[in-house]
Amino acid sequence: MRLPSMSQPFLLAPIAECPPGPPGAQVRLAVLGARGVGKSAMIVRFLTKRFIGDYEPNTGNLYSRLVHLDGDHVAVQIQDTAGCIQVQEDCVQVLDSLSRCVKWAEGFLLVYSITDYSSYQSVQPLYQYIRKVHPDARTPIIIVGNKADLLHARQVQAKEGLQLADELGSLFLEISTSEDSQGVCDVFQYLCKEVSKLQHAGSTDRRRSSIIPRPKSPNMQDLKRRFKQALSSKVK
Repeated sequence: MRLPSMSQPFLLAPIAECPPGPPGAQVRLAVLGARGVGKSAMIVRFLTKRFIGDYEPNTGNLYSRLVHLDGDHVAVQIQDTAGCIQVQEDCVQVLDSLSRCVKWAEGFLLVYSITDYSSYQSVQPLYQYIRKVHPDARTPIIIVGNKADLLHARQVQAKEGLQLADELGSLFLEISTSEDSQGVCDVFQYLCKEVSKLQHAGSTDRRRSSIIPRPKSPNMQDLKRRFKQALSSKVK
């Protein structure tokens, strides 16, 4: 599935809106992927509109920012993660190191570089791991092919990313963090919107489950029948 295309600034404008969340609502996102795919650059591009090409390898930074979303301000927390995901025998052990992050987050970006086929191969194990932790299929996950400006070094075709996303039931988009600030903004804003919708649905379900059903009125005919049966047994 492709991310819906938009003609207006900010991807979310034409999408049906859900009621605004309660004051102080927070959206928790995680950006996962192999080393060097541009996760940190994407996050900084979204939050500051600036592109920084080189980053020191990080052990996982948490960014907090108030983001303007559909006319409201939403507190967004974005967890960057270390690029230690590899499709190897120790893949499960590597994923275990990210288990806290995956349990904490409510929405996910799975990022690979179109110039690195091995980073593309790491997407499916990550997706499957997230689904084990969050079995609810509504938990939003977007697959992102980054560095779309480096066509001369492409190793992953767009149709491969789209096919994988279709197989996993996820959304897919190719972007260039260095050249397309709006594309990066679209991805994060769309994910924020999906998480907000899920939060609202969850709060509605909790309110419904907290309502104590009204006891049914007694069935008078049934009471009379039982009363007659009791009398007849006593007479015998």
